Amino acid sequence: MQDNIQQISAAATPSWLHPMETSVVPPPRFTYPFCYVPHPLCEAAAAEVRRYVEAAGCGEGIRPDDTEAAAWSDEVGRGKMFGVLVVACPDGRTAFLAAYSGLIGGRNDWPWFVPPVFDSQQPDGYFKTREAEISAVNRQVAAMQQSPERMAAARALAAVRRQGDEAVDAYRRMMAGAKLHRDRKRAEGCDEALLIRESQHQKAELKRLRRHWAGLVSEAEARLAVYDGQTEELRRRRHRMSDDLQRWLFTQYEVTDATGNSRTLMDIFAAATGAVPPSGAGDCCAPKLLQHAYRHGLRPLCMAEFWWGESPRTEIRHHLHYYPACRGKCLPILTHMLGGLDVDPDPLAADDDGRLEIVYEDSDIVVVDKPAGMLSVPGRSSRRSVQSLMRMHCPDAEGPMMVHRLDMDTSGLLVVAKTLAAYHNLQAQFAARTVSKTYVALLSPASSASATPIIPASLGQTFTIDLPLRPNPLDRPRQVVDRVNGRPAVTECRLLSTDGLGRTLVELHPLTGRTHQLRVHCAHPAGLGRPIVGDALYGQPAERLCLHAARLEFDHPTTGRRVFFEREADFDILLNAKTQRRGG
Repeated sequence: MQDNIQQISAAATPSWLHPMETSVVPPPRFTYPFCYVPHPLCEAAAAEVRRYVEAAGCGEGIRPDDTEAAAWSDEVGRGKMFGVLVVACPDGRTAFLAAYSGLIGGRNDWPWFVPPVFDSQQPDGYFKTREAEISAVNRQVAAMQQSPERMAAARALAAVRRQGDEAVDAYRRMMAGAKLHRDRKRAEGCDEALLIRESQHQKAELKRLRRHWAGLVSEAEARLAVYDGQTEELRRRRHRMSDDLQRWLFTQYEVTDATGNSRTLMDIFAAATGAVPPSGAGDCCAPKLLQHAYRHGLRPLCMAEFWWGESPRTEIRHHLHYYPACRGKCLPILTHMLGGLDVDPDPLAADDDGRLEIVYEDSDIVVVDKPAGMLSVPGRSSRRSVQSLMRMHCPDAEGPMMVHRLDMDTSGLLVVAKTLAAYHNLQAQFAARTVSKTYVALLSPASSASATPIIPASLGQTFTIDLPLRPNPLDRPRQVVDRVNGRPAVTECRLLSTDGLGRTLVELHPLTGRTHQLRVHCAHPAGLGRPIVGDALYGQPAERLCLHAARLEFDHPTTGRRVFFEREADFDILLNAKTQRRGG
């Protein structure tokens, strides 16, 4: 490593190292990559990356080939994550490194950006060679499926099934007519024994006919199975080859921490999850940046990642917004790679100092106003929660107490049951969707890359968002829109007010109760296209998430009387919106 340090110090600056002329003081600790506010040094570096990407799309300064410039503009425009890592050089300079996730134009070696942790894209390398062999097996499978012999066998099977069905149907129709004939004969006084023998004979013939055609179908299926068996064996071979290649690949990805301790991705994920790394692990921005810094003796100062281009169909990504590192692929890797660095603490694990206000209480229920940052129920940390505080407040309470929850970052009204009977009654009301919940949210200004917003121009107008949701297994707790496999998620919205900063205050009434439903419905381009202010998962972090459960209405579990409770949010815009809301 010392040789690399001397080379960087003495020789010309490498193409991937970008010096920064700045008086900004670096942060005292390195960025916690899973929840952060970008440091000004990272913002300055990201601005340079944005200028470079724009120039690259125009074919300026990066490559003379118009075809490559078009590939950049097209692929990056469809959406790409970029990252920056600000570093201290051995000679005292401050500089930054830049990276992009995955590939651009099938390449991971574009100049100006750091190279991959492991280069699997060499044309004559083991990975591409084996990948070509797997592709050849794919072609064999397709050829086998479409071969004239298999197609003829499939047609013969379909034909014999159709002929058998027709023959059996025709015989059944004949039997139905014969039964009518026998019924008339019985009415005329014909020999009953003769009629019974005729019926029994026809039933036996139907069974023989079915067995005959079943045998023919079985023979046709056996002929087709010869080809399908060969195809299935090819599929199993392809699966084994793919698994072996993935395992080999992840043994080649060897990442280092700040102390020089190296581990392969196979080892890291085996210890962290007991499973093979997911596809694409190690090719995100953060591992690339840290690995290259460590290789060249550069000291990491701060890091950030931002999205460029269109939002994907499922996940929520906004052009030029900053995002935390993904957890499914990067959490195990970065947990290792950050070893030896002084890293910011996880802000979500810090204790809160918010006060839990009791809005109403009787012998059966308590209604509380939860502050943003407080958990509804205990988590893995020792932080306070509504449930733990209610247990202390009501030491004689029965049952689970917590009938429903709010996200930790969401403030507002919760009803807590003090008796088991009240708990079951309220739980039944939530299950039957007779509990009415109303939220208010402060939305970020519309970005230039957002889809055409559906927010109406007139105050008080209502509209509905219907976007099914499911969890993202590789980036929990994020939710994604999935119109095929997602669970129904419906929200009614009403515009309350706007301010001079382009922010919009909306009232949200969830008709279903999916995780992060309101946050996704606000941020997704097919919803409102505007993240809630302070939404670090689907928008941009801020001092707090501006989402508040403002009204809660339900039947009292003992008296049966309909009751409702209200608490206004403390968003600044609300101070200017009260009059407009009350008049709406």
